[in-house]
Amino acid sequence: MARTSFADFACSVARTMEVVGEWWTPLILRDIFLGLNRFDAIAADLGIPRKVLAERLAKLVEHGVLTRVAYRETGRTRHEYRLTEKGADFLTTLVALMDWGDRWQPLAEGPPTRAEHRDCGGRVTARLVCTECGAMPAPQEVIATAGPGVAAHKGTAVLGRLARRG
Repeated sequence: MARTSFADFACSVARTMEVVGEWWTPLILRDIFLGLNRFDAIAADLGIPRKVLAERLAKLVEHGVLTRVAYRETGRTRHEYRLTEKGADFLTTLVALMDWGDRWQPLAEGPPTRAEHRDCGGRVTARLVCTECGAMPAPQEVIATAGPGVAAHKGTAVLGRLARRG
């Protein structure tokens, strides 16, 4: 079945999913955050088909999430993958996914991984924070309003309603 492209959606979530929403992609990024940056190491860790891994890595490089860096191994040039600034910014999303999974899909033994602050050892979590007052609002306290790029397009009818209200 052909995958629907979200590239033309006037929605930040849809456009993000265009880059990182394919099956395996968040786990590939997780592995790279954890220090597995070579193709064979990622393939072995995830058990992902090599063709799928090559496609996902190529897309992440194409979108500037990763960069390929050459290295020499057994006489031939190979590549490892490193996060760009854009890729490193995805850590917030990975921590949010991990927090959600630990709460709503927990293992009986407890969380398999914790994100910690290297300097003090404190736990790192993803939280909603108001940029004006610093409050951490509960989900029911957050509302969507029309932004400067709001438009009604395929898959974004709710944004059109926001534009009419704004």
